[in-house]
Amino acid sequence: MAGSDINRFAEMETFVRVVESGGMSAAARLKRTTPSSVSKLLGRLESRLGVRLLNRSTRQLQLTPEGRAFYDNCVRVLADVREVEREATNGREPVGRIRVNTSASFGLHVLAPLVAEFLGRYPVVSLDIVHTDSLVDLLGEQTDVAVRAGPLENSRLVARKLGESRSIIVAAPAYLARHGTPQAPSQLERHNLIGFDYARAVEGWRLMENGTPMLIQPNGRVQASDGEALRHLALNGVGIAQLATFTIADDLARGRLIPLLERFDDSRPESFHAVYLGQGGHLPSRVRAFIDFLAERVRL
Repeated sequence: MAGSDINRFAEMETFVRVVESGGMSAAARLKRTTPSSVSKLLGRLESRLGVRLLNRSTRQLQLTPEGRAFYDNCVRVLADVREVEREATNGREPVGRIRVNTSASFGLHVLAPLVAEFLGRYPVVSLDIVHTDSLVDLLGEQTDVAVRAGPLENSRLVARKLGESRSIIVAAPAYLARHGTPQAPSQLERHNLIGFDYARAVEGWRLMENGTPMLIQPNGRVQASDGEALRHLALNGVGIAQLATFTIADDLARGRLIPLLERFDDSRPESFHAVYLGQGGHLPSRVRAFIDFLAERVRL
């Protein structure tokens, strides 16, 4: 088994060298071997995987779609192996790239202001930040850490709570000037309520009127895929939205958005977690450092 694992590591390393150097001859020079040896190794690799990784011609090598995916994963695995070896010999200083997935709202209003501080604290760590409000498969998307809002489903993911935030119903002064200000939840039916275009943990706005709980559906003429898009729609007077307070604190202070129906609000604070794959396995020090940093510095 050990020999097989070593050979697989050598296969991945050689494949990456071929791709990055642009050919077998160049890769052979870097590895101090012959082009025929490199060619045979790649042939064995493709036979074992059962897919073609490279389209070969007399002038160039071109990655197949399967080859591109395999290359990306090889680069990641080799980087992790190098970090594990470096940690064993030189301590546990974080190093390498961290791929982070977060909502646009959290990324712009919470994470972005902290990035410079994190990079200053860890000068040999880099960040690759992806914004999406949709849930992602961390393994499939090669994501190290995702920040998720709301209740967490049971899964193999490990979660660390970063804080919680309330959401409030708001509208721009321009919208209210045109359509009037609702004085009770029952009056919202006459307004354009803008919301998300995908299923969420809480399907609607929780309000209470005359002691009766209400769940208002924001099924207006415009829907959006992320909270930051909803914020800009609200700021431009498109309609009424429910937004997390950490995203609109400045808008409220400057009067760009007006809170509505506050005494009828029956919503619960929404929890934010950093989630990652780390249960029962090695968690790279760069990922651990990033999660610890978020837990220390995030304020919602």
